[in-house]
Amino acid sequence: MTVRPLVRIVDDDEALKASFVLLLQTMGWSVASYPDGRSFLDEDTLAGPGCVVLDVRMPGMTGLEVQEEMIRRGSVLPVIFLSAHGSISMAVHTLQQGAVDFLEKPVKPMDLVQKISAAVAKSLEICADESRRAALIRRFESLTPRETAIVTEVLKGNDANKSIAKLLGLEVSTVKMHRANAFVKLDVHSPAELTRLAFEAGWHAEA
Repeated sequence: MTVRPLVRIVDDDEALKASFVLLLQTMGWSVASYPDGRSFLDEDTLAGPGCVVLDVRMPGMTGLEVQEEMIRRGSVLPVIFLSAHGSISMAVHTLQQGAVDFLEKPVKPMDLVQKISAAVAKSLEICADESRRAALIRRFESLTPRETAIVTEVLKGNDANKSIAKLLGLEVSTVKMHRANAFVKLDVHSPAELTRLAFEAGWHAEA
């Protein structure tokens, strides 16, 4: 089931926040709003596709502190910063930390919508990549311990069945059988394909 993108608005300006929420909902977006950074971090799961529209100056945690905490928690949600008191150095810092945009208030509504659309598109790409990577990892996790050991040797560059058999104390025929089974499970046909698949999955052979 496809998860619908969620736009999070985090701003202590209630009137501005309400106008943004109404605009986005009217355009068909799913929207959640929060009055400050702590409420957002406490109540939002940070999961699924979407983006965060984050004010820089708020009571309690600043937007920059919220961004730092999102990074610490491993969130990959794109962040769009809003600020009435921004500076070039502040904008550069937030972008270096992974924000996708830094907009000065007052923001034209349709400019914000355009930025949100781009951020959500990026988030959907990230989610698709993560889903593919998770599927690839599940392939590796389906291997038996013996298949994993043989695949690990192949990934280390030890491609000869005789060498693997000697190292693992197995018959060559046994190595061939488990290697063939592993390649079928992983849907690869050569060491080169195996290496590429392991790289895409972020799966590394043990040292």
